[in-house]
Amino acid sequence: MAVTQRRGRRIMMTPAELDAFLAEQRTCRVATVSADGRPHVSALWFAWDGTSLWLYSITRSRRWTDLRGDPRIAVVVDSGEEYGDLRGVELSGTAVFVGESPRTGEPCPELEAPERLFARKNFGLDTMPHDGRHAWARLTPDAIASWDFRKIGGL
Repeated sequence: MAVTQRRGRRIMMTPAELDAFLAEQRTCRVATVSADGRPHVSALWFAWDGTSLWLYSITRSRRWTDLRGDPRIAVVVDSGEEYGDLRGVELSGTAVFVGESPRTGEPCPELEAPERLFARKNFGLDTMPHDGRHAWARLTPDAIASWDFRKIGGL
């Protein structure tokens, strides 16, 4: 996993903290680039497998259309209400499409683990329900920046 963070080392998450944080959070904000160069940000549920962020998106969404045209992506996962409680991770890189689109549940060994993680985390199920409207994009980040303001103390 590529971790690049030059400033804020004092408040960056350790690899174990980052894994735990991404495993417990449910919602991320996905930034894509439209064909005309305009940015688009939308909220989405995700699963983290320790290496990649797995995004299960509606295939008729602007987000999916943007990624099909330009797979560059940035994702933010954050939490906290008070300044001293803010934590988060920004992951960026290139989205890779995995499995059929839309996903109907055809056998795809690469999706077995992420679908199990996603189904347990978001639906409390052991198997992934498929509605024929969503598909998978994987982000194995080129860059990761994290912050945990709880490490500052005294605020």
